[in-house]
Amino acid sequence: MASLLRGFLYCRSGIAAPRVLQPVVGRTAPVEVEQFQMRNTSFFVKLTAEQLWKGVVSVSNAGRKRGRGKRRSRVLSKNLNKGQVIGVGKENMVWPGLNAPILRGKEIVERKKLPPDPEREERLNKLRDEMFSYRSLRLSPLERGYSGTKWPGRSLGPPDPVIDEKFEGFDTRVLELKSLFKMTGTFGRTRSVSAFVITGNKNGSAGFALSKGVETMYALRKAKNKAAQRVIFVKRFEDHTIYHSFYTRFGCTKIIVHRKPKGYGLVCHRVLKTICEVLGITDIHAKIEGAVNIQNMTKAFFLGLLNQKTYQTMADEKGLYVVEMSEDNDNFPRVMAAPSKLRTEEQIPKHEVIDYDEYIFDGQVQWIKPKPVPFYMKLPGWQVYLKRTIPHRNLYKYKVQVTAEYGKLDSFILRDSNEKNDAKVVTQQFD
Repeated sequence: MASLLRGFLYCRSGIAAPRVLQPVVGRTAPVEVEQFQMRNTSFFVKLTAEQLWKGVVSVSNAGRKRGRGKRRSRVLSKNLNKGQVIGVGKENMVWPGLNAPILRGKEIVERKKLPPDPEREERLNKLRDEMFSYRSLRLSPLERGYSGTKWPGRSLGPPDPVIDEKFEGFDTRVLELKSLFKMTGTFGRTRSVSAFVITGNKNGSAGFALSKGVETMYALRKAKNKAAQRVIFVKRFEDHTIYHSFYTRFGCTKIIVHRKPKGYGLVCHRVLKTICEVLGITDIHAKIEGAVNIQNMTKAFFLGLLNQKTYQTMADEKGLYVVEMSEDNDNFPRVMAAPSKLRTEEQIPKHEVIDYDEYIFDGQVQWIKPKPVPFYMKLPGWQVYLKRTIPHRNLYKYKVQVTAEYGKLDSFILRDSNEKNDAKVVTQQFD
């Protein structure tokens, strides 16, 4: 018995601690008692359920740097706790202290089972199905940008006032917003934001700027105020369009802009449309060729606007009248500007460029892709149609031309015959 009593007492409840010799009352020899450290918390108790699931499902930092897990953040989990009440489950029970009071007056509420509620499961399933079917918009339709709630295309309002000067009537629009990353030896991979904005008063004055910052709002505000310091004035024709069509280029981006009549609208790239709205231009057609770079497009378009020539400048350069003949006015000639010193036909050199389109496009010729021939033009019936309509094909143009030249509609055949008859009568009288 003594040997058994002199055995070890173990408390296996954790990590081993140093052994301690403790005397046992009523025994002659001390008994060695081995003590262990005990922990009341564990890994599963310290972390929340969301953190545990994230550690199992998410991608590691090394995998994220390699491009993994880009679409995992878009997967939205359903909140299964929504619509649930503590103490109410599949079994319809009365639980005192959870879904019912413990005391009702002087009586103690007892636990009891209620009749089943089949509508509860239907309500929960309907609520979970409708959880992501509709998402409320954080922006009104008038405040949205090019694509929903993203910054490009959205308005930032007027620039910040400088002392007492306020930018009344100005509006700032975001053209481009992108993230930049730089690897440094001290801080590792650092992130910054690049903002490219334009501000204008919709009356011919506008300016654009590029700025960078650590935070998005800081970069946008810095670019907005920087653009307000670079406002320039652009000439417009009748406050709605450009003076003439032009060809412009910056880098690998080429733009061909055509002047259009009032009411045509803005048929161009969305960035050029935003620039025109800020400037107050309402009617143009623009075609982009080459690289579609937002900053190059903006710089090329402003270069073309600044290099415009007014009609008076054209008239003084060429020494000729600038006359407009448009289809909106039935090709009736309209004198736009007169030169200070008019040149005669003998004074114009043979090699000088007189063609208006070649002059305004600075020697560049736009290639217009020919339209494909319709299938019906190859059929025999098309020849029959041409024979029937060929006598009247230019009737309207002829009426306009004769009215413009002679002031009224007249027939050359009848006029020539009448003149001959009048000449015969005059000769007979003299005879």
